[in-house]
Amino acid sequence: MTFVLSQVPAASRKFRTIDGERERRVRFAAGGVPEDISKTADPEFRTMRCESHNFTVAIFLSPFLVGGYQPDPTRHMWAIHLDEPDAAWVPGITGFDRVILSAANWFACPAMFYEAGRVVGCHYCLAPDVPDLTHRHSLRMAFRAALRALTGPGAGRGTAAATAGGRGRGRWMTGQDLDFHTAQVEEFARAKVAVVEAGGRGPRLVLMDTTPATVLRPDGHPSRYGHWAHENVTLYNDCVHWCLPGPIDAWNEMLLQMLLRDPS
Repeated sequence: MTFVLSQVPAASRKFRTIDGERERRVRFAAGGVPEDISKTADPEFRTMRCESHNFTVAIFLSPFLVGGYQPDPTRHMWAIHLDEPDAAWVPGITGFDRVILSAANWFACPAMFYEAGRVVGCHYCLAPDVPDLTHRHSLRMAFRAALRALTGPGAGRGTAAATAGGRGRGRWMTGQDLDFHTAQVEEFARAKVAVVEAGGRGPRLVLMDTTPATVLRPDGHPSRYGHWAHENVTLYNDCVHWCLPGPIDAWNEMLLQMLLRDPS
């Protein structure tokens, strides 16, 4: 998934929407032409500057929020270091006023889990003597590590917003449900408590929970119903489609309103 980070002075919040994922685009208010000031040619890591509105937005691809890679791409097995925030985004957030993090569906992939450099479990690895801790464990620990990086010592005092997704894809072609929602909400609450216990130092935390609204928009969420009613088939439990209008537009409006009402 992606990180979206924006630097928006209070007097210059004249922007339209920010869309995430691979077919993303950044749309600004009329008259604002963004300049690409990215430090890399990698399309997954872009920084755009709209000088007329004193507005900068940067997008970082970080599928697991923490360190993750495929030791052997032909095996489709990931190695995820649950206690190490991803170096792809952590150094880049310095100086930004707002940080928005979002991740979920990548955790459905088969993976080996590491903590302190040692294997602690896996998700659907089928390896002997390695406990299957499920995707929920990796999602929870990854969010915990990412939020700790945002709120720990040296963190800024801007706004950090986490987006909580609902139910994701099960193993392909089996029609399973995966609960991505609970762990994200609980880890967000945990991080807020930590900020309070630290005397309020650190960023203001805000949760954008898209689940209740998205449940009302089945037009963009095929789920297991992506076939004709008379067909007796077991289909993969499909996720929300970014190519279908409706839910994603609603998410953009939710995000816009949250940013406009941000008192910081």
